[in-house]
Amino acid sequence: MTKPRIAPAFLIMMIVLLADQITKLLVRLNLELYHSIPVLSGLFGDTFLLTHVNNTGAAFSIGFPSDALNRVFFISITVLALIFIVYLLFQSKHRIQVFAFGLVLGGAIGNLIDRIIHGGVTDFINVDFPDFIMPRFPVFNLADSAIFIAVCLLIIDMIFIKDAPLAEGESSAKEQQLKEIITKEI
Repeated sequence: MTKPRIAPAFLIMMIVLLADQITKLLVRLNLELYHSIPVLSGLFGDTFLLTHVNNTGAAFSIGFPSDALNRVFFISITVLALIFIVYLLFQSKHRIQVFAFGLVLGGAIGNLIDRIIHGGVTDFINVDFPDFIMPRFPVFNLADSAIFIAVCLLIIDMIFIKDAPLAEGESSAKEQQLKEIITKEI
């Protein structure tokens, strides 16, 4: 099996990062903090809102009581995670992994930039899933969406793409066919 090229991951990362930072900038410039505007309210009511929030914690605003401690902790964890993701990218075996790691890198760097510059992550996508686990789903952003999609792709990769190493002495069907062709030719 040939190793996939990893360059597309960096292109995907740049696209996600650019889209994430542009949308966050637009929200910060055009929507006051904690204010919401409905999206397609005539069709969906208040199901979809653009809501400007600054999240100093992690997913679902989980974190420490101190914003400063959250900032230092989550910046440090993100940097370590980025190093690990780049390592995994260089170990990737399938294009789906390259694509997923590109999404994770773009999303993680986008949220890291927010934490460094603004002290927290700008979230703005506010969706209501009626009576689904909680009254209203937490507000999120494009970076969070990219990371979520990447995790789903990696789960699909683990479940459906068979990449398990063969037991010693075993060979794949393709290797068997190749051996048969070679022995017939000789």
